[in-house]
Amino acid sequence: MKRNLFAAALICVPFAVTAGPSVPDIIEGHILPRFEALASTSRSLSRTALQDCDPRSPDLRDAYGVAFDAWVAASHLRFGPTEIDDRAFALAFWPDSRGATPRTLAMLIADQDPIANKPDTYGAVSIAARGFYAMEFLLYDETLMQAGDAGYHCTLVQTVAADIAATSAAIYDDWTRNYVEVLLSPGPDALYRNEEEVLQEMLRALSAGLQLTQESRLGRPLGTFDRPRPTRAEAWRSGRSAAHVALSLRALQELASYLAVSDTELSETLDRQFKDAHSRLLDLNDPIFAGVTDPQSRLKIEVISQAVGTIRTTVQTDLGPTLGVAAGFTALDGD
Repeated sequence: MKRNLFAAALICVPFAVTAGPSVPDIIEGHILPRFEALASTSRSLSRTALQDCDPRSPDLRDAYGVAFDAWVAASHLRFGPTEIDDRAFALAFWPDSRGATPRTLAMLIADQDPIANKPDTYGAVSIAARGFYAMEFLLYDETLMQAGDAGYHCTLVQTVAADIAATSAAIYDDWTRNYVEVLLSPGPDALYRNEEEVLQEMLRALSAGLQLTQESRLGRPLGTFDRPRPTRAEAWRSGRSAAHVALSLRALQELASYLAVSDTELSETLDRQFKDAHSRLLDLNDPIFAGVTDPQSRLKIEVISQAVGTIRTTVQTDLGPTLGVAAGFTALDGD
């Protein structure tokens, strides 16, 4: 019902008829469906965990995978409601270069910390022990799966799942209750002064998503030729590394198509470049990028990274100027 109400609201919002990108179309067609799916699948994950908390449960692992897919498909939208209270990090604390997640979870389990008994206040725990990457350790890491008391482990799984669901619901609620209107109502005294600034936010999300995919999802396991790092691949324990690249590219391609709508040649170029990256990833047939240690397989992964880099260049040099905006700093650039 809520989505239908907001769809009606979007239809009623007056905006100039233009051949350029439509902010209402991006919201209704790209943003809201992704956060609605995240909230729905995370709620299902929490319910499944309450029914069966066995880390090897096929039902629990399947529900986890579906919810994680939904997050990856929305993870480039790192502005507005995802940034309140560090919600994006609460769902996805990665890269974790210092191993904070397994260390924090191990401490909770060893101490049987009572915070795991209170889903409503679990948000006070270290952010490293929250979200999808913490859940991956609880469901797939052999050491943590067998550590401590089985009953406590069950409670911790259920609480982490409930926390994921609560965070995802809060993000979606903020989008539908408030942030849609923020994007649709730029003005001199508003967060966005004009539509160009709104489009710049969208472009920044696209750029940040491509950057994360190239530099972290592909770059971290590649490491260097002399020192490849296969166990730095994202979600390798659950076999999801390459799938995350594919999910991200599909989501980013959709956003790019909305933004490039006014330039047929540019739109076709981006479409061709995304398809090239997809095709090379499909041909790789390496779910966790284990091939980074083999020179021939490594070359194929490097070529995929280069293909994503080509898209980034097109976005920066062609799409930004077409929109009349620049991507600016992204959430990955730091201070």
